[in-house]
Amino acid sequence: MWNRRYYYREKIKKAACWALIIILLPYIVTVFVNGPKIVTASKVDEMTIDVKGGGKMPVEKYCIGILARDMPAEYEEEALKAQAILVRTEVYRAIRDAGEGQKLEKEFWTEKQMKSAWGMRYAENYRKLKNALESTAGQVLFYEDGLAMTPFFNLSNGYTRDAKEVLGKEEYPYLKIVECPEDVNAEDEIQTVVLGEKDIGTMDVEVVETDSVGYVLKIRVGDNTISGEEFRNKYNLASSCFTLQRYNGKLRVTTRGTGHGIGMSQYTANEMAKKKKSYKNILKYFFNGTEIKEVTEIVKGV
Repeated sequence: MWNRRYYYREKIKKAACWALIIILLPYIVTVFVNGPKIVTASKVDEMTIDVKGGGKMPVEKYCIGILARDMPAEYEEEALKAQAILVRTEVYRAIRDAGEGQKLEKEFWTEKQMKSAWGMRYAENYRKLKNALESTAGQVLFYEDGLAMTPFFNLSNGYTRDAKEVLGKEEYPYLKIVECPEDVNAEDEIQTVVLGEKDIGTMDVEVVETDSVGYVLKIRVGDNTISGEEFRNKYNLASSCFTLQRYNGKLRVTTRGTGHGIGMSQYTANEMAKKKKSYKNILKYFFNGTEIKEVTEIVKGV
């Protein structure tokens, strides 16, 4: 009985193998005759995507708009290159995850918005951002076999955050605590907001839990406990690294840094670039364990 089962199992395996060969045969013949189809970085860059508020546009044009919105154009060239790779990786993650007919929703600057923001420096700044993208054409960040998550923010409290502490997930081991000593000297490092009872609805407010670098994870507001990021967004605070102090019947909230604190500090990236660190050095510092790959390795048949 056992021998009979083994016999039939082997027959099924052989049949499956032959079926696979028959399915792949046209491709094998084509590759043998014409060679494998090569997807170049420039070809990928010409891909057209559907963007919310922008219609159809090439991927790299969309990336320029995001780069313009997310990082000051006056930053150093290597910092802009590092940011360009983070933006491109984020866009391709969105393309990968989007359903059929779904538009990409990442906000970006249009040409009109760039001209309004930059004025007489529009042409110079646009060339600078375009060069950052062209110099890193097709490059994205990978972790193991997939696109890495590539968060960034403006300014830390002196350290970036551990994604595991913030998100409660083990899948981003490359998003660890990194020291950013230059950030503490930035002009906007410390900011203060004063909130009254009319703003919050109560003066019974208490920080419940912080992460290992001082960002608030949980805060109690009256009878409700919410996340530090939710509190930050609700009251337009610079970051969720904050302390509370009661002052003249009101609540003084003192924040350190700007943004969520996970991933790359743009301020430190720029300071590293000033010290002649390359974009590869910058990305390795903030995303240690990832590697730069060509997006052509994941986009086939374009």
